[in-house]
Amino acid sequence: MKIAMVGSGYVGLVSGACFADFGHDVVCIDKDQAKIDRLHEGVMPIYEPGLDALVESNVKAGRLAFTTSLAEGIKGADAIFIAVGTPSRRGDGHADLTFVHAVAKEVGEKLANDAVVVTKSTVPVGTGDEVERIIGETGTPHKVSVVSNPEFLREGAAIGDFKRPDRIVIGAEDEFGKQVMSEVYRPLFLNESPILFTSRRTSELIKYAANAFLATKITFINEMADLCEKVGANVQDVSRGIGMDGRIGPKFLHAGPGYGGSCFPKDTLALLKTSEDYDSPTRIIEAVVKTNESRKRAMGRKVVDALGGAEAARGRKVALLGLTFKPNTDDMRDSPSIAIAQTLHDAGVEVAAYDPEGMELARPLMPEVTMCKDPYEAITGADATVIVTEWDAFRALDLKRMKELAKAPVLVDLRNIYNPEDVRAAGFAYTSVGRV
Repeated sequence: MKIAMVGSGYVGLVSGACFADFGHDVVCIDKDQAKIDRLHEGVMPIYEPGLDALVESNVKAGRLAFTTSLAEGIKGADAIFIAVGTPSRRGDGHADLTFVHAVAKEVGEKLANDAVVVTKSTVPVGTGDEVERIIGETGTPHKVSVVSNPEFLREGAAIGDFKRPDRIVIGAEDEFGKQVMSEVYRPLFLNESPILFTSRRTSELIKYAANAFLATKITFINEMADLCEKVGANVQDVSRGIGMDGRIGPKFLHAGPGYGGSCFPKDTLALLKTSEDYDSPTRIIEAVVKTNESRKRAMGRKVVDALGGAEAARGRKVALLGLTFKPNTDDMRDSPSIAIAQTLHDAGVEVAAYDPEGMELARPLMPEVTMCKDPYEAITGADATVIVTEWDAFRALDLKRMKELAKAPVLVDLRNIYNPEDVRAAGFAYTSVGRV
C-alpha cells in the first residue's frame, strides 16, 4: 500500500518509518523545508533510539521518501495520515486544531483518488466530524473515509511500541475505512496485536482517557510519596505492594518530580476543556492537573530545604543532572526541570546542569542555567547535586569523584535511583522522594 504521512515530527516520522519497515511505500510530508533537507541528509529532527538507522535502511530500500509537496506526497496514497501538532491553545487550554484543519482542507483540494484520511494526531472528540466536513466542502469528487487512529507511543521506546503494540485502536464509520486500515496494519497480524474497531468519537476519547488515567497514577503515587515522608514509610515498597495487585499493576507507579512531555500535560488539559464544553465535569482530572503543576515547584523547594532553607540557599550552587522530562529523548516540553530551575533561581541559587541529549532545546527555556559538558563539570563546586531525570548515565556516578569535586556532599535524588545506604556510606547527605 501507499501511505502518506502529513507531518514529520515525532509521531509522523516514527510511524512513517515503521510503516515503511513493514513493507509499505511511505512518503513523509512537511512544510518545513529545512527539516526535509536534513532528513534527506539522514539528520533526524528528534532524538529517538534507533530511529536514524530505521530511516536510513528504508530510504535505501526505496520504501521511504520525504517531500514538502502535499499534492505530490498524497498522489496515489491509499491512506493519508494527519500527524501534525495539536498544542494547547494559548488563552484557554483547548487543543489547537489549526494545523489539522489546514491539512484537511488542502487534502480535499489536492486529492487525486479515493482514500482514507486518518487522524493520527491527538484530537478532541468530534474532530473527525469536522475533518470530514472540511474535506466535503472542498467538493472533491473522490470517495473519502475519515478515520481516527490514535498513537500510543512512549518517547524513548516508540519503535518497539509501534511494532509490538498493546492494541491498535481504529475509529471508522464505514466499511471502506475499516478495510483499508485492516490492510495497513496487516503486517502486525503475526504479532497477534489486537485491533479494536470503534466509532470515530469513541476512538478519539480513548486516547485522552488513557493518558489521563496514566497521569492520575503518577500523581497518585507522588502524593503517597509525600505521605510516606510524613509517616516514615517507603514509597517504593508501597508501589510494589499495590502494583502486585493485578487490578492496579506496577507501571506508572514511580514517585518523582511530576509528569511532563508532549502528551500528558496538554492532553489532560484538553480533556478538561472538552468535559467543560459538554457540561460533564471531570473533577479527578482537574485535581491531577493542579497537583502535578504544584509538585514541580515543590521539588525545587525540596532542594532549597536540602541546602538548609531559604536563607542558607541564597548564593549557593546546585548541579542539575537531567533536564528532559524522561530519559532517552531530547523532549523538554513541560519538563519538571524547568520549574525546578526557576524555583532555584528565584531563591538566589546558581544552577549548572547537564543532560545527555536535551541541552540544545533546554538553553532557550532556562537562560539562567549554565550548561556543562558532562555531569562532573556541573558537580564541580556544587553545594548540592540533584538527579532530575533517570538517564542510565547517572545510575553509576563515581561517588568518590563527586565528593572530591563538589563543595558539599549533598545528593538530592528526585528519581530514587540510588540506594540510600550506599550514598550515605560514601559520606553524602542524601534526600530522596518518599523514602525516610
